[in-house]
Amino acid sequence: MTIITHLINGEMRQPDGRTASVFNPSTGEAIRQVELASTATVQAAIAVAQAALPAWRDLPPAKRAQILFRFKQLLEAHEEEIVQLISEEHGKTREDAAGELKRGIENVEYASAAPELLKGEYSRNAGPGIDSWSDFHAVGVVAGITPFNFPAMVPLWMYPLAIACGNTFVLKPSERDPSSTLLIASLFQQAGLPPGVLNVVNGDKEAVDALIESDEVKAISFVGSTPVAEHIYREGTRRGKRVQALGGAKNHAVVMPEADLDNAVNALMGAAYGSCGERCMAISVAVCVGDAVADALIARLTPKITALKVGAGTACGLDMGPLVTAAHKEKVTGYIEDGVASGARLVVDGRTLRVAGHENGYFLGGCLFDRVTPEMRIYQEEIFGPVLCVVRVSTLSDAIALINRHEYGNGSCIFTRDGEAARRFGNEIEAGMVGVNVPLPVPVAFHSFGGWKRSLFGDLHAYGSDGVRFYTRRKTITQRWPKQQSQESAQFAFPSNG
Repeated sequence: MTIITHLINGEMRQPDGRTASVFNPSTGEAIRQVELASTATVQAAIAVAQAALPAWRDLPPAKRAQILFRFKQLLEAHEEEIVQLISEEHGKTREDAAGELKRGIENVEYASAAPELLKGEYSRNAGPGIDSWSDFHAVGVVAGITPFNFPAMVPLWMYPLAIACGNTFVLKPSERDPSSTLLIASLFQQAGLPPGVLNVVNGDKEAVDALIESDEVKAISFVGSTPVAEHIYREGTRRGKRVQALGGAKNHAVVMPEADLDNAVNALMGAAYGSCGERCMAISVAVCVGDAVADALIARLTPKITALKVGAGTACGLDMGPLVTAAHKEKVTGYIEDGVASGARLVVDGRTLRVAGHENGYFLGGCLFDRVTPEMRIYQEEIFGPVLCVVRVSTLSDAIALINRHEYGNGSCIFTRDGEAARRFGNEIEAGMVGVNVPLPVPVAFHSFGGWKRSLFGDLHAYGSDGVRFYTRRKTITQRWPKQQSQESAQFAFPSNG
């Protein structure tokens, strides 16, 4: 069986320790083994990144951009191979995997503008005979810790921009589906990236702790669950590191009485059940303003959910694949049982789904709950599965208050034809990403991604302009050249232009 190892200093490192199985969730079979990095292996990767830093940091940004351009071309040329690996190990459909990769490539395109992104700011005659300017310097060795649900896209949120800014990088991807991540990193090497600038270490908590505890790692980017995000933020900042840690979500969609209901239903189907609900931007709560809206929404959703095409992710033309692991399927099923026990009405029960020929796969059909209330666990916690909860409220004010009380504030959206309602929702809702008739308002690469409240720990969002600021340090230089043979007296007052 193939053993997936680490990419360190431009080479695949030989296995030297613990391994874990990588499963195909469509069949339930172990298809590969992945090496789990020891602390020593992580330290070796960090040392290599530290050694590569001076030369890479001093390389002109235009030269870095040329490598990124070639990287983008290689990603496009190897799309089919990357998509196949994502579907094999994660379970998402090929179409979904291809969409993920394309969004990742957009971030490579943005990072390719490094010469423009890193231009400084200049003020001539900021004071008498004084010029002042700011420029942006690399932070140093930075690390990324990424989740299983986007093995291509989320790493591409991080290291292309960090590297474009002159940093070197150590990536710790999810050990559940590492193959596509490692392939993409190797393509960056083929594009001409010098050895040691990007290193990939597969592993578990031991590898994460090694990155947090290393003095040489100056910044950490993380995407995952809120408890882990909070831990990484706390431990990293305690050691003086920069940390952006993106956590969990409970994304709400408000459906207004005047909304185009058919369009809202189609949007909710994709947003709730796409990727089997394993997205931090998935809509998991539909907040219906009025019982008539809720009844009509459920009547339209029910036949569509029961008609979802579910099968092996590597097949084409499907709506959903399996969940990522047997343990995760059991966890999601536990939430469904808890919802029934707490009094919510299970309108569509996906637990009975069976996929012919894949009886051992981790499949779960779409589920729909009605009459969900805020005190229920299925409302409070992130399920991360194909489960949509319907909550009924009387007014838009009630809907906004409900959403704003939730501990998470990642994304939210409203379906409406009322411009006043849309503007009010955008102004008052406490979430970092907001859609108006857009169910998954994931920002494009030249904006930035991040939530509010317990969905984000740190001051700067991922990628875009916030990403540039996260991966650089500002330096402001103030310069004055006195006239020759001039005699100036000492100035004891604090300098000013007054």
